[in-house]
Parts: sequence; structure tokens; C-alpha cells
Amino acid sequence: MRLRRLSARTEEAYVGWIKRYARFHNLRHPRSLGEAEVTAFLTHLAVQARVSASTQNQALAALLFLYRDVFGEPLPWLSEVVRAKRPTRLPAVLTREEVRVVLAEVRGAARLVALLLYGAGLRLMEALQLRVKDLDLERAVLTVRAGKGDKDRITVLPRSAVAALRAHLLEVRLLHGRDLRSGAGAVVLPDALARKIPAAERAWEWQWVFPATRPYVDVRTGARRRHHLHETVVQRAVTDAARRGAIAKRVTCHTFRHSFATHLLEDGYDIRTIQELLGHRDVRTTMIYTHVLNRGGRAVNSPADSW
Repeated sequence: MRLRRLSARTEEAYVGWIKRYARFHNLRHPRSLGEAEVTAFLTHLAVQARVSASTQNQALAALLFLYRDVFGEPLPWLSEVVRAKRPTRLPAVLTREEVRVVLAEVRGAARLVALLLYGAGLRLMEALQLRVKDLDLERAVLTVRAGKGDKDRITVLPRSAVAALRAHLLEVRLLHGRDLRSGAGAVVLPDALARKIPAAERAWEWQWVFPATRPYVDVRTGARRRHHLHETVVQRAVTDAARRGAIAKRVTCHTFRHSFATHLLEDGYDIRTIQELLGHRDVRTTMIYTHVLNRGGRAVNSPADSW
């Protein structure tokens, strides 16, 4: 998986599905199983476990990877699999006022993260994995490194967040200074950068914008490091804020990204620009937000309003 440069999240998901597949077949080694056993497992997910289509597809991708890339034995086309139905779902989108209400209820670093999710259209992990060098506060530009599909992209940095980010980075720099004085202050670096530039792991520009509150000891090297803020911290903060704000919608961190795209469409920005800002590979993925805009009866006036 690492040779193929799959993300850590994909690696975790694939390993989980492979373990679940082996347990389903009474811990028989997957190499001794084949098309019939894969079909039985995927059908079980759809029929008995009643998983969504995307969940079943993820399990299928994990098993295809196992047999094709690990065992070198590609599976034939699985024509007998009962596929989970893929319903058409429109994303939940907040109004601008609802966004203000939720953001007003979020506190601390989680509020800044949520502001970037909405103001820059980031995915949660893209925001949490930002490093100091990825922010250009003067030009109001934000660079996403190794986003979904291992792609870099540039998106807008909301000017309303610049002052708060400056103050936040001052606090982070003080924290980094204390870490350095205590013999810590290192972060994990991408690829082989730690070997090429050993000093980079303690350099200011490579530090996380949103560091965790506590350092940890790397079990492989024994080095004291600091990870970025854990995603559950922001997820809980957003969910609790929506509840306190009495928002009658299911609000998650990803709802801010949906709202970013929809509000840009409302402001007249073209779909290709929004596609680039979101980092979508296919414009058809971005087109879902045009359906959100049409949700109110496709802009048709109700006859009940003509009385």
C-alpha cells in the first residue's frame, strides 16, 4: 500500500476489511479463498449487514487490492455479488445564518478549523494536516498538500480568519519553543524528508498549524513528537455547537465543505472554479451542488404562493 502511495486512512480501512473478511470465513487464510468466498462476503455485507453502497465498494476495493497487488492473483469479474443499492442523496447544506450560528458556538482551535472547513472548502483531515508553510496570510492563499488522491491544490484563505490565525500561530510558536527547550519539538515529515533534511522535523515552517495538546513518544525511534489535533476533537465540537445552536439539520464537519460549494454557486462562481477549489477529479462530483440549489422545486414558484 505504501509503494502505491495510498493514504494512511486507506491503509487502515483496507487492513480492517481484510481482517473482517478472514474472520467471516473462520480465519482461513485469504490466499486459500477465491471468487466464491469474496462474493459470499460482499453479499453478506449488502443483505445481512445492510451496509451502504459506498461501504460495500470500499470492502470490494480492499479485497481486489489484496488479490491483485499482494497475491498477484487478480479476481475475475464478480458477477454474482448482490450489490448494495446506491440511492441518490443530496448533501446537507447550511444557510449562511446557520453557519454563523454554529461557528459562534465553537470554541478554541476547533473554531479556527471549522472556519477553514467552511471558508476554504477543506476536508477535515486536510485542515488538521496543514503545516505553517502552507499558509500565506499576506496573499490569503492556502495550499493543500497531498490531499485526496495524493494531489496538491491551492484554495482561498478566508480573510476573516487571518487575524485569528496570526494570534493562533503566535501561541503555537510559543508552544513549539517550549517543546524544543524540553528536548521535543519534532513532527513527522512526509516521505524521506527526515533523512534528506534531518533538521526539518524541528523547523518552525514544518510544524502543524493545529498541534495536539500533548506530545507523544514515537515507539520506533523513541523521539518525543507532537501530532496534529485529533479529528474527534473537532467533530465533537461541531456536533455540540449545532445542538446548542438549535440547528434542525444533521451537521458534521463535512457539512461546512458542502455549504462552501453551494454558497459559491449562489454567488455566481462557475462550476469549474469550484471544482478546482474543492479538488474534485471529475466535474460531475461538483455538479451535485447544482442540484442542491434547485432543491426548492427547481426554482418554480409554488401555486400556493399566488393566492
